[in-house]
Amino acid sequence: MLQRFLNWRFWPLFVKELNELRRNRRLVVMMLVPPTLNLILLGFAMNPEVTNLRLGIVDESRTAESREVISAFRESRSFVPAGYYRSAEELGQALSQGNLNAGIVIPANFATKRTGQQTVEIQFLVDSVDSNTANIAGGYASRVVSSLNEKIALSRTNVQPARARSRVSLFYNPGLENSWFIVTGMIGMLMVMLGAAIASSSMVKEKEVGTVEQLLMTPAGSAEIILAKMSPIFLILSLTIGLSIIVGGVVFGVPVRGSLLLLYGSGMLCVLSGIGIGTIIATFTRSQQQAQLMSFFVNPPLSMLSGATTPIEAIPKWLQPVTDLNPVKHFAVLARGVMLKGVGLDVLYPNFLALVAFTIVLVGVSAWRFRKQLN
Repeated sequence: MLQRFLNWRFWPLFVKELNELRRNRRLVVMMLVPPTLNLILLGFAMNPEVTNLRLGIVDESRTAESREVISAFRESRSFVPAGYYRSAEELGQALSQGNLNAGIVIPANFATKRTGQQTVEIQFLVDSVDSNTANIAGGYASRVVSSLNEKIALSRTNVQPARARSRVSLFYNPGLENSWFIVTGMIGMLMVMLGAAIASSSMVKEKEVGTVEQLLMTPAGSAEIILAKMSPIFLILSLTIGLSIIVGGVVFGVPVRGSLLLLYGSGMLCVLSGIGIGTIIATFTRSQQQAQLMSFFVNPPLSMLSGATTPIEAIPKWLQPVTDLNPVKHFAVLARGVMLKGVGLDVLYPNFLALVAFTIVLVGVSAWRFRKQLN
């Protein structure tokens, strides 16, 4: 069995593809000049204003005074109440699962202290994986509480009421390092784009130099040819995943608080998705210039509609469902969940399954298209 495996026709083809990648230095050069359509998408996606933040509420007071605070947050239009929770622990769990952007905890003695003209503290919890959103959300919360204090003061001219005070707690990124958000999103983007660029360039080159016809004259079958062409790219980029994690930790101090195996496995699925996209591009083009031009219409939307560098909430609502069709988006959620939040597959399984589905579909379609050309 071992001898048969070693004598498999796949291995000479695999070595040949490795040598081709080593000699083709033009793959290192990446040209990104997006057309007008991508500039329009950029205008939508790169919106610095953050609105409709999902707000979780723990109302331990359950009084008219506490409901006044909740109404103030709702009326600000910066926050959208996303649910009520029984305790701060349950609220924190919802934050860790990515179901909320922020949360408030109103203590049980809120109404009593406010009536007694004592200082009342409202706890405001923020998911600070995205430091920019966390800063903005914290500022929004402070302004909401300040406006509420002014409203109370104006309604009570004879009695000086106690002023409410908010206390902001930053989860998962207490230092508000913006690089943590960017690095964890860029890993998946690089894997997909590099996989697509190298796969499309490598396979189109076979058409240009005419080696596809030579491969068909060998005893190797079409499935072995396709596997041999994808495997070296997959191997090299799989090593790049580890390098990216190391660079993120050493240069930017990005931690890995969860399962490294889950992170690496998700990255490998991301690489396969990129190879599938690149192979599909190669089947529709006849030269490397055509492949590069077609990639201009693929790479920028993958980048801008992924949440890798900007929050999904900044994208218009009608465009947000489109991000679910982007493998980069699902890997960004997985990477931030594993590296920054320390959560596991029990929480991140929807995104992991989405990556598996994207990999199967993209690799399957690309192999079918390439095999059809070979035949």
